[in-house]
Amino acid sequence: MSARMIMKLDIVERVEETPDVVVLSLRHPRRPALPAWEGGAHVDLHLPDGKIRQYSLCGDPRDRSLYRVAIKRERGGRGGSDWIHDQLAVGGTVHCASPRNNFALAEGAGRHIFMAGGIGVTPLAALAREAHYRGEDFALHFFARARRHAPLLAELERAFGPRLHTHFDDESPADLGALVAAAYEPGAHLYVCGPAGLNGAVRAAAEQIGWEPDRYHTEVFQPVFDENFKPEPFDITVASTGRTLRVPADRSALDVLRENGVAMPSSCELGVCGACICGYRDGVVIHRDSLLSLRDRQEKMTPCVSRARVGVTLDL
Repeated sequence: MSARMIMKLDIVERVEETPDVVVLSLRHPRRPALPAWEGGAHVDLHLPDGKIRQYSLCGDPRDRSLYRVAIKRERGGRGGSDWIHDQLAVGGTVHCASPRNNFALAEGAGRHIFMAGGIGVTPLAALAREAHYRGEDFALHFFARARRHAPLLAELERAFGPRLHTHFDDESPADLGALVAAAYEPGAHLYVCGPAGLNGAVRAAAEQIGWEPDRYHTEVFQPVFDENFKPEPFDITVASTGRTLRVPADRSALDVLRENGVAMPSSCELGVCGACICGYRDGVVIHRDSLLSLRDRQEKMTPCVSRARVGVTLDL
């Protein structure tokens, strides 16, 4: 896996979209076209203190002149969103990696059903544009506390008209179970992005009606947390060299690989972004990431957070 290009981009527009969401437009100072991307893609913003944060691109995939990201201020978070809200302004610059996509539009779907909660609308807005450009059938359901807390609402209303369905807690709270049941049909794919409560409720409703896992797609912004999980040491074998390395209980496989000279790309190191995903050939993997599908987990893992029982051979 090769490292992604990192570009120094100018901030050409800043919009206070909601009381806690700012939208930044980023443009290259010399090149008229930025690297291409498709709906569902995200970029890494590299902050001056060394923090790296992932944000979904929420603009028009056909417009390569700029990138747009919507960033919610996360009170009590890890500090990245506070710094961006307080420090980044028009005329400034930010280091941005080229896009990566772990949440692409499914090929061959009969219909796309997007369910977005709050800031989770950012990747789904771009996915809906992607479906629109392809001439494919879709509906976008947008959940928020109130209109004033719904980022990108005005432009989504203009872009999608009756295909956009809004559900605001202070106006018309949604019956998630009924919405998921009504959306279920052969060939339909369901995409969910939002807070944990929404993700969990939609997943439970989808499982209850038998929505097939390969037609259910989700993206989350928070790492998996399980206070009962107790990591154990295990071995990793690098397939290309046959070398076996021990991963202690208090270290990650990613750390051990890099410490032993195996070059590995990484970004969030929380199992959210997908930068360090690699293949594996054997072993029982304990998946701790928040992005790999059930199908992908049969042959891929995220060494930043995932572990193995006894040992695993990595396809490196």
